[in-house]
Amino acid sequence: EGEIWSFFPRRYLLITVGVVFIKAGQVSRKDILKDLVEMCRGVQHPLRGLFLRNYLLQCTRNLLPDAREEEAGVDKGKDGIVQDSVDFVLLNYSEMNKLWVRIQHQGHSREREKREKERQELRILVGTNLVRLSQLEMVDVRLYRRSVLSGLLEQIVSCRDPIAQEYLMECIIQVFPDEFHLQSLGEFLQTCGELHQKVNVKNIVIALIDRLAAYASRTDSPGIPNDIQLFDVFSEQISVIIHSRTDMPPEDIVSLQAALINLALKCYPDRVDYVDKVLRYTAEIFAKFAEGGDAAAGVSKELLRLLKIPIDSYLNVLTVLELGHFAPLLEYLSYAARKEISLYLVNNALDNNTTVPTQEEVDRFLQLVDTLITDQKDQDDAELNIDPEDFAEEQVLMGRLIFLMQAVSPDQQYLILNAARKHFGNGGDKRIKYTLPPLVFAAFRLAFQYKSKQEEDDKWSKKCNKIFQFCLQTVSALAKGEKRAELSLRLFLQGALAADRIAFDNCESVAYEFMSQAFSLYEEEISDSKAQLAAITLIVGTFEQMSCFGEENHEPLRSQCAVTASKLLKKPDQCRGVAISSHLFWSGRTKENPDAPVGELVEKSRFFGWGEVVSRFLVSGR
Repeated sequence: EGEIWSFFPRRYLLITVGVVFIKAGQVSRKDILKDLVEMCRGVQHPLRGLFLRNYLLQCTRNLLPDAREEEAGVDKGKDGIVQDSVDFVLLNYSEMNKLWVRIQHQGHSREREKREKERQELRILVGTNLVRLSQLEMVDVRLYRRSVLSGLLEQIVSCRDPIAQEYLMECIIQVFPDEFHLQSLGEFLQTCGELHQKVNVKNIVIALIDRLAAYASRTDSPGIPNDIQLFDVFSEQISVIIHSRTDMPPEDIVSLQAALINLALKCYPDRVDYVDKVLRYTAEIFAKFAEGGDAAAGVSKELLRLLKIPIDSYLNVLTVLELGHFAPLLEYLSYAARKEISLYLVNNALDNNTTVPTQEEVDRFLQLVDTLITDQKDQDDAELNIDPEDFAEEQVLMGRLIFLMQAVSPDQQYLILNAARKHFGNGGDKRIKYTLPPLVFAAFRLAFQYKSKQEEDDKWSKKCNKIFQFCLQTVSALAKGEKRAELSLRLFLQGALAADRIAFDNCESVAYEFMSQAFSLYEEEISDSKAQLAAITLIVGTFEQMSCFGEENHEPLRSQCAVTASKLLKKPDQCRGVAISSHLFWSGRTKENPDAPVGELVEKSRFFGWGEVVSRFLVSGR
């Protein structure tokens, strides 16, 4: 038993003596290193062998030959060259990996988790070999591909241990330079497809992609060499990996595609087609899932992350619209997820003030965010009964979006407004009260643009007339719903006032129609006494500012104001309404004698017993 216990200290002592001999320079460094690594084969106990070989590696870290063959000189047979160091470390690495894997198979099966935990704690001992290889300065790309990488990968594949394979592949990514990875992508990714089925290949590939993407985006980096088609290599190899691993979870597949998009955006920011290619392939995968059932339900989070990557990167929804497979892939998400992406797109456009300048782009963008515009077939009751404040906030965003739909020319802008009207008009009663008013004001603004260009466009008047017909139809559609009378009334009055200010050829008829619709709405929808007084005050105030009416149209409108005011429910309201209406008879908008109508109003007010109040209104304007 004493001989057994003294066996291990002797091995440590022999390593120490060997190091002293190397430093003395009396014997061949190459031969001593070879003898020492071979000597360690005598220890096959996993734990003791690991620590013994780690001691060997630590003692010789500054003694490894690190010269090229052509630089070694006459003593290369004695001192060795960098290839000898590579062989030494690779042999030590191979033996340590075997010992590390053997730990898994010792003891009872019920202690398996305990052994796995011990292995995770000991893995750095094996990884140190890779660190030593990366520290050899004379290892160039050619030697790395021919000897270093091939030796490492051969041992990784042959050990068939998931824990060892995943750790060592990640070590290779971390310890060797980016330039080496660029020149050996094919070999490394091909090996990923040969790993054990339990190895999480996704993490390995994503780690490599992230490292190379970071390398390409560094300011001090020369970038990706032109002769290396980085995206094509990764795309092809990831496809091979996915097809070779039939049991790969769908969320891992999506994560790989997301990493590939990151690579394309960082290394090839101008190649939108690369991103669209990834989206197309992802959509094809989800189409297969859909054929076999709802397998995609658990990957919504990963797919959301994937779709947000180009939005965050481009910061321009117009570039996102160029991705032809973005919208088809969006259809595989649930309603809630689609809505989240829609809000993400709208907020991105608003935050970056991105204008949408053509009718085609407006159509595509609004189709993309359709979950915020219309009810969807897959909405459940909980989603239909959304919190009113949250719903209002979402629809206000859509209203703000309308003002980003700005064309270069007024004619194109009219087409944009028509396209937007078709989309928003299908939103239902809950939505149009938020989305149609901004659309109407955008149309008014367009009419003023035509007025400013009247010297350049001889058809501006006809175009303005067309715009106001568009506004009239839009506000009429809005007025049909419940609890929108006040809003619609204000829009009708605003339309009449805008027509008066623009003063196109048919402005009087158009303004008269808007005023008539306002009166009709007042009579049919407004029944509360306070609301009636406020409405007649608003009508009179708007009408008093207008100057486009001749006597033929002005007389019936002002008379209707007075009659409507006299029919208010409460006598004080009648008095105030008639007094306010009297302003229309002396405002100077017509050439008729205003005295008789005013006197008539005063007599009417006295009939109701409020002559003193009316007189004060007429004299002081209060």
